[in-house]
Amino acid sequence: MLVLRSIVLFVLAAVAEIGGAWLVWQGVREHRGWIWIGGGVIALGLYGFVATLQPDAHFGRILAAYGGVFVAGSLAWGMVVDGFRPDRFDVTGALICLAGVAVIMYGPRG
Repeated sequence: MLVLRSIVLFVLAAVAEIGGAWLVWQGVREHRGWIWIGGGVIALGLYGFVATLQPDAHFGRILAAYGGVFVAGSLAWGMVVDGFRPDRFDVTGALICLAGVAVIMYGPRG
């Protein structure tokens, strides 16, 4: 159950962080204005809060593992929201990152 909770929290954190960064991008680069930027800043703050809810107590481990989730999540976000089509190297890299997440977070520890 702890692994499932952790995975759900990683997904929520990814949506908040990637979505927040995307909103800021839209506000600045696509000239959509301060409302978009403000929404992005709020979402980025929520990301920081969600990360604290992980069952593991080690900040470095959580953020290191989340880096792999961020890589895969960013590619997925680009596909869903921006019509980006990753190539085989993007997919391979994302799978390697997710394997790293599994080792860091869920490997047996004595």
